[in-house]
Parts: sequence; C-alpha cells; structure tokens
Amino acid sequence: MAAGELGPLGGYYFRFLPQKTFKSLSTPETTSRLRQWSMLGRIKAQAFGFDQTFQVYRKDDFVMAFFKDPNVIPNLKLLSDSSGQWITLGTEVKKIEAINVPCTQLSMSFFNPLYDEDIVRENGHIVKCLDSFCDPFLISDELQKVLLVEDSEKYEVFSQPDRQEFLFCLFKHLCLGGALCQYEDVLNPYLETTKLIYKDLVSVRKNPQTKKIQITSSVFKVTAYDSVGMCYPSTKSHEQTFSYFIVDPIMRHVHVLYHCYGVGEMS
Repeated sequence: MAAGELGPLGGYYFRFLPQKTFKSLSTPETTSRLRQWSMLGRIKAQAFGFDQTFQVYRKDDFVMAFFKDPNVIPNLKLLSDSSGQWITLGTEVKKIEAINVPCTQLSMSFFNPLYDEDIVRENGHIVKCLDSFCDPFLISDELQKVLLVEDSEKYEVFSQPDRQEFLFCLFKHLCLGGALCQYEDVLNPYLETTKLIYKDLVSVRKNPQTKKIQITSSVFKVTAYDSVGMCYPSTKSHEQTFSYFIVDPIMRHVHVLYHCYGVGEMS
C-alpha cells in the first residue's frame, strides 16, 4: 500500500497483543473476590494495538474498523449465550454504538461520601437495610441502594456527572456482581479491586507544563449489532453485561474490559 493511502474504514489497522496481561484480574486475591461475586470466568481484559492517530470525534469509525479488522475477529473474546463458553464473534457487525464515558478521577477519595452519609460506617462496615427489590437485583444494604434506587434519599450523594465516571461505573459493576453474587459486608474489597483494575486499564502521564498527573485514556461503552440485532457484548442486554474500550492515544493501545452477567466459576 502506498504511503499515505488509507486502509479500510479510515485507515485503522489493529493487532492483537496477547503478551499484555492484566495482573489486576489474575492476582489470587482478586480471583477469590471475583469468585465470591460470581464474576470469575466471565470477566476478561484484552489488549490491541492500532496504527493511526486516534481522534475522539472519530470514535465511531475507530470502533467499526475494530470489529471489521482481520486481527480482531479471530481474537476478540465474548461469552456464548447458549454454551457459556468463550467464543469469537462469528457474525458480521453492521452497526455500532460507542458511548463516551468520562474518565477524569485520579483518587479513591471520590468515594468518601459513602462514609459521610452513613452508607458505610467508619470501620468500613456497609450499613444493612430492609430487603427490597430493584429488578433484577435484591437490595439488602445502603450501598446497593445508593447505586440503584434513584428515588432513595441518599442517591444524591453522587451527582449525575459523578455516576457517569468510569471509576464509578467500574465500582458499581463490582458491587453488583454476577448471578450468584455473595455481597461483601465491608467496603474495602470493592474499593481495592476497583482501584487495581482501574490503574491497570487507564493510562496517565505527567503534564510537562503543570507537572500534574493527568489521564490520557478515552473510554467508551461499546455495543455492536449484526443484521439480526445486538451481537456484542452479548445478544441479551443486562446492566451487568458490558464492554468498555479504554483507548490510550499515546501508546496506541486499546484495552477491552468485558463482562457477561451469569453464574461465575464456583470452585
């Protein structure tokens, strides 16, 4: 191909980076937590490289090129609805949706309001509440309530912009877990695991002028459709089934964080 000539769909070419491992998901501690939360074996992170300058306003072209790329198609993993096995996308993507997810938070103090509002006690214990149902989740503590129940009195402790932050989304997903989730009595395992995975996925650098640390990644929540309907991250939609693309424009890497709601590995 001649220099400067664009490839298919605006010139993004991808390559799979199997050597890039996400240790945050495989440490013994995280593994046992994910098992308890019924997410083990159903959550995965993968890395791909790309070859062109990434521009946020062209995110749809980028994501569509990703799903069409011959290096992505045999390597991108998802869970089969029917067999529950990891498979690759055996269908042609016709349409994508990539929703911008703000990613600006650099500190776990973001979650301090949980302590200030008696959602979590000073000693880290999550305050219990009367059981209620917020389809499809059973709510038995104040943390689940603040995450899910929009008309609860403490819902406001996190503003709408706060709730859109990738850090919040990740935390919420871990707190809600899979189909047979055994919830934690204390907050720390959720915070620790959120922090580990966030740091593993998101890129930062020191701004040369201000010397401040800043996040360089862009994050998108991604859905893909074939001629029949939704095909990725799954054919069934669920609040806990998701795929986030975390794009590092400097390293030209895209990290894909995937989870499909269901019953995680037990033993």
